Amino acid sequence: MTLTVVVADDNPVVRAGLTSLLEGRRPDIRVVAEAQDGGTALEATRRARPDVVLLDVRMPLLDGLTALPHLARLAPVLMLTYSGESEVVQEALRLGAGGYLVHGEFTAEELVTAVLDVRAGRARFTPTAANALVGVVRATAHGDGSARSAGALQFGRMPSHVQRNVGQFGLSGREAEVMDLIASGLNNRQIADTCFISEKTVKNHINRIFAKLHSTTRSEAIAAWLGTRTLT
Repeated sequence: MTLTVVVADDNPVVRAGLTSLLEGRRPDIRVVAEAQDGGTALEATRRARPDVVLLDVRMPLLDGLTALPHLARLAPVLMLTYSGESEVVQEALRLGAGGYLVHGEFTAEELVTAVLDVRAGRARFTPTAANALVGVVRATAHGDGSARSAGALQFGRMPSHVQRNVGQFGLSGREAEVMDLIASGLNNRQIADTCFISEKTVKNHINRIFAKLHSTTRSEAIAAWLGTRTLT
């Protein structure tokens, strides 16, 4: 079965290169449209209904972050950009991106793998993006930079949206913490490092979280957590 992609970048050389790379590596991947700005990307995505959208951050007329939440309702979005600032990475994940790759930090094969993973609901990040997320999460969690205990955050110290979701979904404090890190785009290893727990413990938390959120994939769980999917 062919996997279809929309490539959105204001640089025509980058668009052509990505199209050639993807289609040259995998005969079952086809770029169905290219877009030079966010508005054109939205039009192309509505028309072509691709499996994945590759989206740059800085584009004229309508930039990637402005278009992102609208695109994410139509198809999984993989950010593919030169912008590696932590604030940009964090905002992209908050707005619905399924992964974040910074140019120069991935091989052709890694790009193909990222496209396939994002389509399947698995987040993918290159080192700059992953480090930006870990830094933001740790700074937020530590506050004054002191070492964090292995126990869950006290309820009263949780961000307001986490407190709200704890009550709505019946998650424990630690489960809510893990789910918020999932929504920020961290993988199991990064969550384990951030929370000072083992990957096995993270997986156990995730299994319980998915059951409570009636989800089978990270994408479904994130949609429920962020309020973009109604639980049944």
